[in-house]
Amino acid sequence: MAQTPPSDPIPLVPLSRERILQTALQLADEAGLEALSMRQLAQKLGVKAMSLYNHVANKEDILDGLVDLVVGEIALPRREVDWKTAMRQRALSAHTVLLRHPWATLAIVSRVNVGPATLRYVEATLGCLVEAGFSFEQADHVWNAIDSHIYGFTLQALNFPFEAAEYSTVAKDYVAMIPPEQYPYLNQLTHNIIEGRYNGLHDFEFALELLLNGLEEWRDRTLIWSKRNAPLLFGLRPG
Repeated sequence: MAQTPPSDPIPLVPLSRERILQTALQLADEAGLEALSMRQLAQKLGVKAMSLYNHVANKEDILDGLVDLVVGEIALPRREVDWKTAMRQRALSAHTVLLRHPWATLAIVSRVNVGPATLRYVEATLGCLVEAGFSFEQADHVWNAIDSHIYGFTLQALNFPFEAAEYSTVAKDYVAMIPPEQYPYLNQLTHNIIEGRYNGLHDFEFALELLLNGLEEWRDRTLIWSKRNAPLLFGLRPG
């Protein structure tokens, strides 16, 4: 009886920086950055911890790489649409990505990020705003203002003590602590939520739209002022 030739062994996936970072991203998403260590990462990869250092410098290097991976998932603002649409799409994408990686917001705001994806993201953002008529200084203020909204809203959404579906029930539990004679407006708002006239949900796009509209008005006023005062700025007298 002929013997079946042995099958070729399944080749091991070689260790690489990309594989290390993708595995670290999975660990961070599952249990947070506090669960991420070189030992645990090596165990997850099935290698010795020391072999990681052939591809990454240390844990700080891994954290920098993770931040860049997450930023790389955010949609870049597109030049072929108006700046408000581009920045709105950018903000919505960033909010979605950061909710998908609950650890990432604090990591982004607490580190100096100079990875290639981060640099592309910032360059595209600044380019969109400068081409829309903002000065470089204004563009820096604008994208930081928008990012403050993104990060703050995201952190609130991730850390709020109860789910949206529980708002009405929670409102019933707390309304007795808000007597109408002492807190008439807050009491009425709570009753609106209890009775279903308002869902009480915080709206990311509502504040974003207010911010974008305000920034557009500010830019337009600045441009009008600059045109009116340009001759004086250059020592010329109109007419």
